[in-house]
Order: sequence, then structure tokens, then C-alpha cells
Amino acid sequence: MRYVGVVIAGALILGAVSDLQAQGREPNMGDLAPIPSEPGVIHPELWPVGQSGVARDPAIEAEVRRLLSLMTVEEKVGQTIQADMASVSPDDVRKYHLGTILNGGDSGPYRNDRALPPEWLKAADEYFNASLPATPDRPRIPILWGTDSIHGNSNITGATIFPHNIGLGAARDPELVREIGRITAIETRVTGADWTFAPTLAVVRDDRWGRTYEGYSEDTEVVTQYATAMIEGLQGKPGGADFLRGAHVIATAKHFLGDGGTLNGRDRGDNESSEAEMRDIFAPPYQAAIAAGVQSVMASYSSWHGYKMHGNKALLSDVLVGRLGFDGVVVGDWNGHIEVPGCTGSSCVPVFNAGVDIVMAPDTWRGLYVNTLAQVKSGEISMARLDEAVARVLRLKLRAGVMTADAPSMRTYAGQWDQLGSPEHRAVARQAVRESLVLLKNDAAILPLNPKLRVLVAGDGANDLGKQCGGWTISWQGTGNSRADFPHGQTILEGIRENVEAAGGTVAYDVNGTFTAKPDVAIVVFGENPYAETPGDLDTLAYKGSERAFLQKLNAQGIPVVSVFISGRPLYVTPEINASNAFVAAWLPGSEGGGIADVLFRKADGSVAYDFRGKLSYSWPRTPVQTPLNRPGPYDPANARPTYLPLFPYDYGMDYAHPADLGALPDAAQFGYDASLQGMHQAPP
Repeated sequence: MRYVGVVIAGALILGAVSDLQAQGREPNMGDLAPIPSEPGVIHPELWPVGQSGVARDPAIEAEVRRLLSLMTVEEKVGQTIQADMASVSPDDVRKYHLGTILNGGDSGPYRNDRALPPEWLKAADEYFNASLPATPDRPRIPILWGTDSIHGNSNITGATIFPHNIGLGAARDPELVREIGRITAIETRVTGADWTFAPTLAVVRDDRWGRTYEGYSEDTEVVTQYATAMIEGLQGKPGGADFLRGAHVIATAKHFLGDGGTLNGRDRGDNESSEAEMRDIFAPPYQAAIAAGVQSVMASYSSWHGYKMHGNKALLSDVLVGRLGFDGVVVGDWNGHIEVPGCTGSSCVPVFNAGVDIVMAPDTWRGLYVNTLAQVKSGEISMARLDEAVARVLRLKLRAGVMTADAPSMRTYAGQWDQLGSPEHRAVARQAVRESLVLLKNDAAILPLNPKLRVLVAGDGANDLGKQCGGWTISWQGTGNSRADFPHGQTILEGIRENVEAAGGTVAYDVNGTFTAKPDVAIVVFGENPYAETPGDLDTLAYKGSERAFLQKLNAQGIPVVSVFISGRPLYVTPEINASNAFVAAWLPGSEGGGIADVLFRKADGSVAYDFRGKLSYSWPRTPVQTPLNRPGPYDPANARPTYLPLFPYDYGMDYAHPADLGALPDAAQFGYDASLQGMHQAPP
């Protein structure tokens, strides 16, 4: 797998060479020289030439032209503006001709983000019916509903919640990811949505970023491979009879471009990478997504050398569409247009003109509609640009069959509530949990455990489904959730009990690790509390939990300790690792906590049930300030390869088949880290 990145880099060069040959001239050394380093300047001609996996259909193109000829400018403008359901009614959709709506992370039907599934489907019908023409002389252009099905249909009570992407990256299993995409699409269809704002294709370069767990890896190769698998799982394969139909939904590749590489890992921050790094590190997953037929791309909140991506015409239009061959809809992020110079929530000429086709204006959409209409009439936004944007929206709706579709409740899988959290879907999620676990330490081969032991379970992550699912689950931040929000789910504690008690062992649970009868082993589950986006940004990678003391106390009492660490990124936990006999990185495993017990315990007959197979797709830091920390790749210039000395390298992961003792690890102070200064007083080794 390490050679995939080389293939990608080679493909970029070959693309440039092919383009020159198409122009009737052979490449020379000047053509293949590195991109000039001019901050903020893009050279589209030095980017690869790509092609969408979906060919233009002459019949669809003719219908797009026919519809454009019939539409009023008011109807056209409505297709380019997206409102959040918390601030838009079905009557508003009818009045303003809106072409799309969404539900944000804290939005739900009838102002209830915890509404039961039938209410979601009922609302979908109401918005759909409102988008149909009131009179037969107007064109029929039904609405699309977009949602954040980030790791399953994760807004919905009772849905299957898969591990977040960081865990899937550790699994190294593209076919599993494809199946997760397929199931996510089915469960999204059940409640009436057509379109998911997923997958995130960020190549994460600084783990302080609050969205690190949304990325599959720090390395381009894994993200690129998974882009194809997830998009084909969600949409189907281009050319297939079920592409974007039936069990499939529209996917979104996001966030274009470079959101995982911002300075200091700041969400919505500035990416100071060179143009060559933008092309060679961050762009290949989008090339794969485009080749897989992805039908929407979301612009990033981030900037490149101070230029906000929502307003960056060179990257959105000249590169994404002009060079990489994207042939779908460019959609903005939640109020992302507001941050572009010259824009407000209700007025934003630069973003339209840069190439955003649908502006996501969740709560300012009405003013944006009024002002955009005026700006088209005044010529600030040309009619040609408006028609281009609307044509892309119409083309997407025609490809997805929405233009002739029945109401959402009449479509495939709609209202099949037994599909939400079905046993078959949960089995795949449980498999994903097993495959995502990374064994960092297993001294004296303490794992796998005998299930017939007296087991003490401790830690605040053991019996908390909200914590094990993380952000983007029911609510935006993943907070405020209760056991009732996961009627089909299983906590890690419940999974351990299921496994141990079936074999004749016993399980005692105390969050603080206290006990009356001395256990044979303690399993302590702890880690980060849920977060999403900017609230999850960190200044350092220091873990700030308080479990270290009772890990050490259990050890001092002669009780072997197995730590299960819940997190959305690698963190500095060396003291906690040293206080544990075994240490498992479980990431954010989702609703199927039983997958952890599957791997920790032997079968009742003593044989190994499941071995660890997860490998780090992110490097693990030696100190709280050892970031950015990424393995060198083929995109790193040979004369500028960084020193790479992580605590655990990319691709690290132990298993039962190859036992080895880790022993005591050196703590951060031994690498020059001064906690009182929150930094290094000398360079790390």
C-alpha cells in the first residue's frame, strides 16, 4: 500500500504530460518543473486533467436547455439558494421557488432535532409537495433535501451509527467502507432525504483540528482509496441502472480544498501549503471522487494564503471544474459565504461569481434571494453565470430521477422503519468496530482475555453511547444524548457483559474503578467527550482526563489493566499507556460497542475469536506539542523530507499473532517537554 502514493504522484505528472501532448507538443523539463511558489496564485495548467465518471447524456442536456428556456429569473435564483428547515417552511419553498433545503446538525422537522423517524418522512413530503408547480404552465422542478449522514444516518434516533472516519481509516478495508456507504444510503432513504453531505475527504495534517476524526488519514493514499469506495457505496456505480436511484443517494465530496492542512489545525483557518502541496497532497482524493461520479462538491470554510475558498474562482472553477473535470454541483458550507470579503449573509456576489452553484444560507436565505435577484437584474451576476449554476442543479436532479419522482414517502425504502438499525446493518457496524481497533500495547500477552474471569469495568466511556459515538450524532456536537436516542445500540459495557456472562464470567461496573471483591482484570474505558468542528480545536495534544490516578491505583493493587481509549485523534497519553498492561485505541466506534468485546475476549473454549487488524492511519505523538506529525510521502521534496520520530508510526498496530512487550515508554519530559511552559524547552529528538 505504501506505493499507492507514488502511483498517485505519477498520475499527476502523466496527466500534465497527456495534456501537453493533446496540444500537439511534447513535454520538456520546464513543463514538469515544480509549480512556481507564488502564495495565492494558482496555475491551472499545471494541474492534472481529469474526467467525471458520469458522461453527459444528450437527452438530459436537451431537457436542461428546455427547462432553462421556460424558467423565470425568479425561479432560477431560487434553485441556487439553500435554506435550513429550522428557518424555512413549505410555504416559503413555494413562494421563493427554492431548489434545495437541508437540516443542519441541530435542526429537525417541526423544530425538533430529536423527532421520530415518521416525522422526518412526513416533513420530506410536505417540502416536496410545496416545490411542485401551483399551475400546470410552470415547469416541475422538485426540491432536493440534503442532510449530514456523516457516519450512518446519524441525525436519526434508532439509526445504525458507524465508526467515524478515523476508525475506518485504521481498518484499511475499502470494501467494508463501500458497504457502509450502501447501508447509510438505505437508512437515509428511509426518512426521505435524497442527498448526504459526505464523505469528508480531508487529508488531515495537524491533529489539533476539531474535525480530525472526519478524515480517514493523514496520508493521501488511504483517503484517495476510500473516496472511490464510499462514493460508489452511497451513489452506486456510474452506468448502473441504480446509480443515484432506489437505494442510493447523492454524495458530496468535501471540503474543497485543503481543509485538513490549516495553520495550527484551526478550523476555518488558513492553509499555507504551496500550490504543489495542494495539488499533490490534498487534491488526489477529489480526482478519485470525480472519477467515481460524485455529483456534488462542498467548498471549504478554510482559506489558501488568505483567500477564502468560497470565493476562490481559480480553484473552484478553473481547477475543480476546468482541470479535474468535475461535472456536478458546487455547494457552499453553512454560511460559508459570509466570511468572503465583500459578502454578508444576505448578499454575496463574489461567491456566485467564483463558481458556487448553491449557496447554503441557512438563516439568511430570504435576504440572499432578494439581493441575488436584484444583482442578476443589474448584471453584477451575469445571466450566463446564473444559467450555468441552474443548469448544474437541473442536471443533477435529472440524473437522480428527482424530476419525475413521486413524493419521498413513495420511494424505495421510504418508511421501512425496520431498516433503521436492522440486525444486518448493525452486524456490519460491529464488524467495522472490530476492524478499526488498534492495539498499541499488550505486555505479557494479557489480551485476549479469558471471558470466565471476574471483570471490573470502569471509566466514564464504558456505559455512554453518546461518548462512544462522538460528534455529528443526533445533535451537531453529539452532546445531550441519552440511552433512549440509541434504541438499537449497545454500550461497550453492555457488549462486555454479553460476552463474559455468556461464558460464565462476572462483570462489575463502577465508573471510578472501586470494588468490593478484587477482580481478575480491569477494563477502563475513557477518553474525549463529544465535539464537532471549531469547538473541538485544541492548542496541544495533551489528554486532559483524570483517569491516570486510578489506573495507577489499580496497578498498585496488582490488578491487570486494559485501557480502551475513546478519541477523535491521537493524543499524548504516554502516562496512561504506562499505567496500563494493554492499551487499545478505539477511536469513536459508534453504536455497536459489542465489537470491542469481540476482540478483547477469547471464545468460551479458549480460542481467539477475532484478532486485532487495525493499523494507525495517523502518527501518534511523543509529546503534546509534536504536531504537525505526518509520515513523509512521495509528495515531499527529496531535499526537504521532515524528521519523522513519532511515538507510534503510521501503520503501527500490534496483533495476537505476533506478541511483543512494549515496556515503559519515555514520557514527554524526556523529550524536552515542559508542562509548565506548555511547550518544548529544547528540540525534540
